[in-house]
Amino acid sequence: MSLISNLGHVGIICDDFLTMRDFYTRVLGLTVTDEDPERGSCFLSADPDNEHHELNLGQANENRPRTQNVGQVSFIVPDMAALRELNRRFQAEGTPIIRTVTHGISHSIYFHDPEGNVGEVYYKTGYVVKQGFGRPIDLDTQSDDELLAFSQSFEATEGPFQGAKLPVGLAD
Repeated sequence: MSLISNLGHVGIICDDFLTMRDFYTRVLGLTVTDEDPERGSCFLSADPDNEHHELNLGQANENRPRTQNVGQVSFIVPDMAALRELNRRFQAEGTPIIRTVTHGISHSIYFHDPEGNVGEVYYKTGYVVKQGFGRPIDLDTQSDDELLAFSQSFEATEGPFQGAKLPVGLAD
């Protein structure tokens, strides 16, 4: 049993705090729950009634260098309509989209935020597909029914979740 129950939040130290704040509030629609403009810090949440903040942005300075080496920051959307709306917003904003895929368990858009960090927005399909899996999808031309049927088809061909394959504590 894990002592951890959930991921609390991710913090990103930014070169251009205001541009990043604008992107995450205006484009992704996160809510600023707390902010310290003098420090160059804000806390953002997709669901402020349940989680004070899921993302913390801070301005880089001589004592606090810009964040490096974060693989990605991922956000769950409630339905396909929200995923499609974010796809539209990314296109309208010129947000670089890295790829749009199904993982079987989810439909995902991977993108670069204004400072080049990788983000993901995804819709959970509810299907059981072993991970490490991804196939391209097209939110502009494929219907929700087509996308869901495509994702579900991989339950049979890719197999279920596999669990751990290596012993814990293997690294030196």
